[in-house]
Amino acid sequence: MPHIALPDGVPGILGPMMFRPETAEPLNALAEVLLRGPSTLSRGERELIAASVSRRNNCHFCCTSHSTFAALQLDDGWETVDAVLDDPSSAPVSPKLRALLAIAAKVQEGGLHVTEADVAAARTEGATDVEIHDTVLIAAAFCMFNRYVDGLATWAPPDRADYEESGRMIVEHGYMGSVPPPA
Repeated sequence: MPHIALPDGVPGILGPMMFRPETAEPLNALAEVLLRGPSTLSRGERELIAASVSRRNNCHFCCTSHSTFAALQLDDGWETVDAVLDDPSSAPVSPKLRALLAIAAKVQEGGLHVTEADVAAARTEGATDVEIHDTVLIAAAFCMFNRYVDGLATWAPPDRADYEESGRMIVEHGYMGSVPPPA
């Protein structure tokens, strides 16, 4: 049961966004830029970073929703997502993405855990400064999103299949298309 009076039956972050729509717009704008804006990382790769951080934070709603968004946009879909969530160091992703996922994991632990060696390893695998920047910001933002969702004890559908419809909507229309109307 949510800690505050959120709309009934509205899952995860959507409930707090409906509760306070004036904060929903900038949060969705941030997600839109980070996860769908122009980048040399694919949308699926960026969603995978978000899902991985959310898994590390034990945020069921964010992990499952962003895993779904990633699976819908990656060539090997759920096979890749599940492998990354299980063990990013051995998942079938590029060495560059593996290095960026390692940086994201360090950010999740705390920003000061990211070392020059982590950044050098990502650069060695071909990561640009923009990709490193965006990985750090995606990881930091999802620590915030995860705490927002779980700090208010929002409700989350239990099954992966429950996220398919919203996944298709996000993939097709983006995050700004999902700004909830005022309550």
